[in-house]
Amino acid sequence: MGESSILINLILLVVAVGVFLKLRSVLGRRTGHERPPFDPYSASEKPARADDKVVSLPQRGRADTDDSGIDAYPQREPYVVKNRWEGIAPEGSPLAQTLTEIALADRRFDAEAFLSGARIAYEMIVNGFAKGDRKALQPLLDENVYKSFEGVIAGREARGEQVEQNFIGITKSQISGAALEGKRARLTINFTSELTACTKNKDGIVIEGDPVTIRQVNDVWTFERDLKASDPNWRLVATGAAD
Repeated sequence: MGESSILINLILLVVAVGVFLKLRSVLGRRTGHERPPFDPYSASEKPARADDKVVSLPQRGRADTDDSGIDAYPQREPYVVKNRWEGIAPEGSPLAQTLTEIALADRRFDAEAFLSGARIAYEMIVNGFAKGDRKALQPLLDENVYKSFEGVIAGREARGEQVEQNFIGITKSQISGAALEGKRARLTINFTSELTACTKNKDGIVIEGDPVTIRQVNDVWTFERDLKASDPNWRLVATGAAD
């Protein structure tokens, strides 16, 4: 039993020595002249040929190092932020500041989108008021403004009067004022529009306006919205004429 164990150990020793010699012949031995591992940050020792596609980076000068010889951060140009309200409000103006505060309170707020929606609302309200369309007006108007509009419509109906209007279009719209009080935001817009309009009595006779002459109308309207409400719509809360 002991001799068999010695024989097995000798066989294993011979196999181990054979494997070691085989690996040495395949992998080789270090001679001190091996190529170092590739370093992507080191400069190539091989000079670039004229046809090599090499992009040379500017070298730092001595001014970019401090007394310790360590490279200092290069001087950079200050980062300039483009005026967020360009074309809407002058940079640094109180209007721009308030618009920024509204945008911070309501991340969905976009001045250009608001103006686009306000122009649509303006045309709908002007036409709805002329036609006496209460259903179209009510969702767009604050309660007090709606009552005022509805009173005028009711008066016309009682007298048998009718407004004939042709809304040509808006030639100018600009945000002229903004306010943020708590969670309520208000934006005032100056509208310039063109239309023809006249009022006829129950006999069809023109008693006011001109059905042919195009006139320019300058309105100052203020819209309001609760920024915390789920309803994204702004409502008309005040109307007036521009000076």
